[in-house]
Amino acid sequence: MAFKFENLRVWEMSLDYSLEINKLIKKFPADEKYVLAQQLQRAADSIALNIAEGSTGQSNAEFKKFLGYSIRSGIEVVGCLYLGRKRGIIVEDEF
Repeated sequence: MAFKFENLRVWEMSLDYSLEINKLIKKFPADEKYVLAQQLQRAADSIALNIAEGSTGQSNAEFKKFLGYSIRSGIEVVGCLYLGRKRGIIVEDEF
């Protein structure tokens, strides 16, 4: 493994989370594929991407800032999930 983030458990978990979101949005109706589905996937992907970007060649303060971005992206995912549930796209057991 060549990069610091590749050894971080949280980064590995964020990859798994993004995959689960990807599986979920494949069930979305066509009219949501380019709206909520894309936003949800971008936010989920952003969690892992910010961890990776912040961990490589950055100071601890800079890394902390990028971890904050990852947390905000995670919160955005949760917000999208609530929207999906409210619109009847995401059923309760998937939520």
